[in-house]
Amino acid sequence: MTVQGSENSSRRGRRSSTMGDMPLNDMPWWRWRSNVRSALHMLSDPVFQQNVWLAGLDGYGDVTDAVYRLVEDTWLDNWSAEKYVGTIFRDSQEAALVDTAVLRVLRIMHQVGPDAPVSAYVDHPGWPEAIHAARDAHVRMATADGDDPDAPPRTLEVLRIMTRSA
Repeated sequence: MTVQGSENSSRRGRRSSTMGDMPLNDMPWWRWRSNVRSALHMLSDPVFQQNVWLAGLDGYGDVTDAVYRLVEDTWLDNWSAEKYVGTIFRDSQEAALVDTAVLRVLRIMHQVGPDAPVSAYVDHPGWPEAIHAARDAHVRMATADGDDPDAPPRTLEVLRIMTRSA
């Protein structure tokens, strides 16, 4: 059966209008997706963490901010991303990768504390696994959205502008 729809229908695999390369509204809860993607992007990039978080540069928040963006609206700290397939996440594989990343990052956050300095996270023996899990989820989501997963993370101001528009 063929579903007829508008040119921008995500059901037909078409992308909606964009800002940069990220589709702004092809998923029903695209703002939440944008926040999850932003968090995973920062959590998955050790060079960014070294050059921005550990260096104390403004504009990107810190590890705690990234974790908050990851779980604030979604409650991924309480239930599986599978619950959001079709609204935030495109499929079960994407959701499973996000779940793995969330569990690894939250395990470390609970061990070091939410107000710990960035160095407590990056020096944690489990951090490389958390980075790897976040990277897997980030690459899958960025690729699905037509973005370059290796582009530098966007500032929080750019994220705010993106999620206000459309």
